[in-house]
Amino acid sequence: MKVFILLSLCTFPLGIMAQKIQYPATQKVNQSDNYFGTTIEDPYRWLEDDTAANTAAWVIEENKVTQNYFDQIPFRQKLHNRLSELWNYPKYSAPDKNGNYYSFYKNDGLQNQAVLYIQKGITGNPEVFIDPNKLSIDGTVALQATAFSKKQRYFAYAVSASGSDWQEIYIMDVNSKKKLSDKLEYVKFTGMSWIGDEGFYYSGYSKPKEEKTKYSAKTEYQKVFYHKVGTSQDQDLLVYEDKDHPLRYVGAGVTEDERFLILSIAEGTDGSEIKIKDLKDPSSQGFITLVPGFSTNADVVDNSGDKIILKTNSGAPNYKLVLADPKNPSEANWKTIIPEAKEPLTFATTGGNKIFAGYLKDANTLVNQHDFSGKLEHRIQLPGVGTAVGFGSKKEDNEFYYVFTSFTYPATIFKYDIPTGKSTLYRKAEVKFNPDNFETRQVFYTSKDGTKVPMFITYKKGLQLNGHNPTLLYAYGGFNVNITPSFSVANIPFIENGGVYCVANLRGGGEYGEQWHKEGMLEHKQNVFDDFIAAAEYLIKEKYTSSSKLAIRGGSNGGLLVGACLTQRPDLFKVAIPQVGVLDMLRYHKFTVGWGWVVEYGSSDKKEQFDYLIKYSPLHNIKKGICYPATLITTADHDDRVVPAHSFKFAATLQEAQGCANPVLIRIDSKAGHGAGKPTSKSIDEAADIWSFVLYNLGAGF
Repeated sequence: MKVFILLSLCTFPLGIMAQKIQYPATQKVNQSDNYFGTTIEDPYRWLEDDTAANTAAWVIEENKVTQNYFDQIPFRQKLHNRLSELWNYPKYSAPDKNGNYYSFYKNDGLQNQAVLYIQKGITGNPEVFIDPNKLSIDGTVALQATAFSKKQRYFAYAVSASGSDWQEIYIMDVNSKKKLSDKLEYVKFTGMSWIGDEGFYYSGYSKPKEEKTKYSAKTEYQKVFYHKVGTSQDQDLLVYEDKDHPLRYVGAGVTEDERFLILSIAEGTDGSEIKIKDLKDPSSQGFITLVPGFSTNADVVDNSGDKIILKTNSGAPNYKLVLADPKNPSEANWKTIIPEAKEPLTFATTGGNKIFAGYLKDANTLVNQHDFSGKLEHRIQLPGVGTAVGFGSKKEDNEFYYVFTSFTYPATIFKYDIPTGKSTLYRKAEVKFNPDNFETRQVFYTSKDGTKVPMFITYKKGLQLNGHNPTLLYAYGGFNVNITPSFSVANIPFIENGGVYCVANLRGGGEYGEQWHKEGMLEHKQNVFDDFIAAAEYLIKEKYTSSSKLAIRGGSNGGLLVGACLTQRPDLFKVAIPQVGVLDMLRYHKFTVGWGWVVEYGSSDKKEQFDYLIKYSPLHNIKKGICYPATLITTADHDDRVVPAHSFKFAATLQEAQGCANPVLIRIDSKAGHGAGKPTSKSIDEAADIWSFVLYNLGAGF
């Protein structure tokens, strides 16, 4: 193995930090809104129009300032080279079995998009099935949802361009590998669920009224359609729509035996309703409601004959599995299969006529195998403490492949034998670094209100607790999302060069069940920020680092987290990286699918919710003359999940208010979105820029 010699961390003369940066002049307009008697100024409202010429000109000027700053960091190219070197190894997904075929993704190393391969049998000869790199010149078209038809005659796949949530669906003949003429447009947040080889159900929208505003306008009235192979989209059968409730998601899926069509309906990111139709019952008249919405969360796991296996948190904050009868759907008639446990049940899947129940114990994966009656058969022995994903298969299968990973354990594929419950190594990742040189420890610190919060800390062995170590603290804290141990090649240059990488499991996530989630949402959102601040204070108290050596980072809801904490405690951090963040809490629900987050955050349209949103909304809590941390805001022109207006307005406001020489920069990527499908070249560029900014402003080198 080649030995890489890196410069030790040292102090660099921060020449470009010594003088205040000349930011582009950003026009201010006379715009204000009245919220229940409170007037809120919004002078940069014009930046919400992402297609306007003056917005485009502002983006160009801001990117020039940012790029000029990056160009003056002396070690940026060296860091970029190391990242490219580390990234350049073969990456595989776990094989997925469909009939006689196995499919898997492989990236040779630096390919912009992973290539989908297919082979007959697990030892067959792999052939390129779809190469997304050939769908665009620059690798910005990505594969999203995919699905084989029941007898593997056809393969449906969705693609997205430039990171957008909008997708197009195509169909391929499996044997000839030729694309059919079928093309479905204006779909997002969908899968494809086949009936035989004839057609599939999917979720879609009407064509946007204005093409130019489709990346920012509110997205409404999702519907379910059935598409028959060989027909045009305008002939698709409308299966379900709700004209009375435009702000709902609806997804469709068919059980493996094709008996039941399941509709999963949600008014946002929390709370669900389940409707069901028996496709084998000729007397069935439309859908029946199996789980009424929207006070609980439920998912259909599978069916057992004429009964439905449900994962639900009704009366069980940590979730349980029940058997429900569509003919007698009342909850009073449900039969518990796997009762609620101390640890939250985070997933339940089936395969080989078994149930696989996945739990989290202090944010680490545990998996049990049960029969369909709920009897425990195996506690699956995983390789260590970390995250395991990919359990489940078809009913007739005796084996499947899953992935295990941790902070210093690259994604590794294991074969699982269902009858014996044994795992064997199938494919190991060959990353150019030695994991034995690093270690991860989990600590529990105390938040402001006395709550114990877990945090993972990863560093090079032999770390000295002297308070001088460059440290990055990452978290998310919302939407019931679990942040579990996982390997990222992008973090290696930081930790191998003496950095300390920390991940805190804040309230708002689901690491300890629904109660943990609820304690970090709506009027309790401040708990999340308090948890993050307490994590930083713990790292300083225990002498991992100091305020002058501490950076914070988070994306999307985590971008909100970073934005709120840098405005509440600017003294605590030296560097802040809010990525694609929700930063304007008064107007977020007016764009694309922002309305779906009202159940998590609340809405400024209601006085009692406005009253707490205004207290932490990052955009509205910037104060002129305060010395804020060195801040790098990142967004992208095709982000139609969290529209770039959040980052634009936050950057303009923070640049004007900054009371010291710490830089406030915004990095606006082109032909990119919220993150999904980002090509390798853009991922490396972004990682090099972020780590260069972090290390440079922490007074460290590379």
